[in-house]
Amino acid sequence: MKALAARRRHPAAIALLILVGLLITGGAYSFAAPKAANASAPAADAVTQGKTLFLANCASCHGTGAQGTDEGPSLYGVGAASVDFQMSTGRMPLTSPNVQAPSQEKIKFSNDEIAAIAAYVASLAPGPAIPDQTYTTVLQPGTQENNEAIARGGEIFRVNCAMCHNFAGAGGALTRGKYAPPLQGVPPVQIYEAMETGPQSMPVFSDTNITPASKQQVISYLKAIENEPERGGLTLGNLGPVSEGLFAWTFGIGILIGCAIWLGKKAA
Repeated sequence: MKALAARRRHPAAIALLILVGLLITGGAYSFAAPKAANASAPAADAVTQGKTLFLANCASCHGTGAQGTDEGPSLYGVGAASVDFQMSTGRMPLTSPNVQAPSQEKIKFSNDEIAAIAAYVASLAPGPAIPDQTYTTVLQPGTQENNEAIARGGEIFRVNCAMCHNFAGAGGALTRGKYAPPLQGVPPVQIYEAMETGPQSMPVFSDTNITPASKQQVISYLKAIENEPERGGLTLGNLGPVSEGLFAWTFGIGILIGCAIWLGKKAA
């Protein structure tokens, strides 16, 4: 007993206990920490190809090591999802400096080239991975379960997104020349990546804010209202009472005034 007590009083005992505690904590976290659905390490040849493409097309703004420059931000930690979103929508490479990068119909790179650049950026530091089809598959209305999920997606969207993107995803103006783009016709994977990475003025909705299943519900809601037939006539862009009031004053009141003038001339 005296020998054991002596060992406990040894100066190195405290450091040894701290080291053992750190090893146990780190090991437990590595097993318990959530893993991204497709966060597997990218293939070496894809990373090599991606680095070559990056140096030729992206390094002038983001730096030769993606560390960022005065012309472009650092890409450490943005993940493959951010690269895939920015490049697959044509926002990058940036066509011209502006307050916001617009989407482009003409994409400069092929899907394989975008995947290679994304793999290279993902190899630099951990970040959001490109989502798989598990949570980007659109839930089709019809069953009670899917209808309830789509309704929950609508609630989440109206609480977190409608103030910028409009209740129907029609988009809207922001401050200082920025805008929230319309979401009609946007592929589900790009909507998911936007929520995951928060491009430009958009906030980041991580899995702790909105779970992957909830993101799928939001996407399904947007696609449901996009495909829903309009039974009330012209949508006027789904911009709400402002556009409807303008239409009523411009055309409705104008027609009434024209009719009044015509009746007055006829009576005379």
